[in-house]
Amino acid sequence: MEHIKVLIVGSGPAGFTAAIYTARANLQPVLYEGIEPGGQLTTTTEIENFPGYPEGVDGNQMMADLRRQAERFGTDIRSGQITRIDLSKRPFHVTVDGTTELEAEAVIVATGASAKYLGLPSETKFRGQGVSACATCDGFFYRKKDVAVVGGGDTACEEATYLASLCRKVYMIVRKPFLRASKAMQERVFRTENIEVLFEHNTVEVLGDDSGVTGALLRRADGEERTIDISGFFLAIGHHPNTELFAGQLDLDAEGYIRTEPGTSKTSVEGVFAAGDVKDPHYRQAITAAGSGCIAALDCERFLLK
Repeated sequence: MEHIKVLIVGSGPAGFTAAIYTARANLQPVLYEGIEPGGQLTTTTEIENFPGYPEGVDGNQMMADLRRQAERFGTDIRSGQITRIDLSKRPFHVTVDGTTELEAEAVIVATGASAKYLGLPSETKFRGQGVSACATCDGFFYRKKDVAVVGGGDTACEEATYLASLCRKVYMIVRKPFLRASKAMQERVFRTENIEVLFEHNTVEVLGDDSGVTGALLRRADGEERTIDISGFFLAIGHHPNTELFAGQLDLDAEGYIRTEPGTSKTSVEGVFAAGDVKDPHYRQAITAAGSGCIAALDCERFLLK
């Protein structure tokens, strides 16, 4: 059975940053890309808020750059998905794609969190062309335009008020006859003049053409349909951390995010570290993920030197 020092699970900014640092520390990291090589950023057309790219950068290009940098220092990057992992004792026993067996002295979990979508074919079609799950990432592209936010919780209200500071008009599409957000967030929404809350509305279809999103077809609870003209369609109905593999083995919070010791990447199992969105229900930015990947690598290095 193959024995490796550091196994990195996930290939987003957190995973690749952890790989760069552990490789430079001569820990011979092996990184498995998982089912979505490059992570969520590969669905983003342009990133303008990552330091070091003054003209912005395509999401796929940035992930290709990170991959090359990790490989340059000797990271062994492999395609494949970790399908089973036993964290009950070290070295940890790992199964890849249901067949390949290996063992690892330390593990860095960087499996990310997936945004929840409505499941509409048109939503998939226009992802990255007007459909987004991150207002902070993409709101800048819709300055002085009309957009919609789907959701009625705190995140949706935060996204809507943020977009309202940039956009001409923001529609909030809310399934229920009320907002689930905290009272303070609700008040902020209702005080913002260019936010219109559409209660008891569901999205039937995202509309668009070759240039991207142009509108949305909505249906009210009473069956009446209407079309709104928008350039951006933002999902804010939650994220799902990719932690199924670690359920029952690592300490997770109520939403499934990995809990870590404050100020560190250390999980409830010695020798297992977490980085990126899989442990971050609040910020979910490429730069914070990369930073936490660095922390995980340094924590891992110190652990292995003990």
